[in-house]
Amino acid sequence: MTTDVDLTERERAVVNAFQGGFPVVERPFEPAAAAMCDRGVDIDATELLETIRGLDERGVLSRFGPLVNAQEIGGAATLVAMHAPEDRFDESVEQVNAHREVAHNYEREHPHLNVWFVLSVADEERVDEVLAEIEAETGQETYNLPKEQEFRVEAKFYVDGPFDGEDGASAGIDCTDLGPDVPSTGRSALTPAERDLVLEVQGGLPLTETPYADVADAIGQETRWVIETINRFERAGKIRRIGVVPNHYALGYTENGMTVWNVPDDLVGEVGPAVAALPFVTHCYRRPRHEGVWPYNFFAMTHGRSEEESRQRIDQVRDTMADYWDVADDDWDSLFSTQILKKTGIRLDERAEANTESE
Repeated sequence: MTTDVDLTERERAVVNAFQGGFPVVERPFEPAAAAMCDRGVDIDATELLETIRGLDERGVLSRFGPLVNAQEIGGAATLVAMHAPEDRFDESVEQVNAHREVAHNYEREHPHLNVWFVLSVADEERVDEVLAEIEAETGQETYNLPKEQEFRVEAKFYVDGPFDGEDGASAGIDCTDLGPDVPSTGRSALTPAERDLVLEVQGGLPLTETPYADVADAIGQETRWVIETINRFERAGKIRRIGVVPNHYALGYTENGMTVWNVPDDLVGEVGPAVAALPFVTHCYRRPRHEGVWPYNFFAMTHGRSEEESRQRIDQVRDTMADYWDVADDDWDSLFSTQILKKTGIRLDERAEANTESE
């Protein structure tokens, strides 16, 4: 593996070690550093904290902290495709991006559907309203592609060095068992305090020796409550994982290929887990077809550090597919992103607020 940034061996170890599994305890850098030492990397808590700070300041990380599962917090998100005519491309994109509900927008290589964006809304009914507004403004039809089944969401990007999994061992270090064992409440809605916690941590944790205590101070709660709630959220799926979140572009993963497949409906349940098991597949979903326009019902996102590597990985996806059915050339396509048109992240404020109930 190679990267576009010059990382020390220690920095590589940290990037690989904790893209998840970071401990949720009062002074988390101490057991995290101890776990790295146990696996052969000489580092103490202060050095670990300083290393993460340095990676964050240099833009190697997008942030440090929980990756909130927006789907479990409230509201809805959906993927939408549309055509932006070449002579009105910029104008059409501006009209789409002007909607605050549009969180991400990419130009992708496709003969017709060249604009792909994500809508995030507090009320699922708002999806149809926003799409109707976009169609009226742009004069273009939109194609809603909501997630019907999720097989994998795990955008982890490793570099060569300790804990990269290249030796056949699992990548990373998992310290999630160090936090308190907190029973589930059985609630899907948030309390006001839980809403405040989600909004406080969605952009990352403070890079201090006691990040959870600092979050507690910021929202007026006890440190123990914050630690217990974050642990419970992680185990319930409201938080996907906790740790460093790499800027994959900075690590050299510049090739972003969205492969789409027309999988026989009766095989999707078998194909999905098999494709999701490929370590370089970061997102894997079943989505609806649109008759006469979009024949594909299965999406698998891959990332690579070169066009050649991306092509090799797509070939591996196809080989996996071929174990289950006879894949023809017109049964699939690969849509590489050519331009980021908008990337604000999914705003959770309205979604969390709409799913909050009084205690």
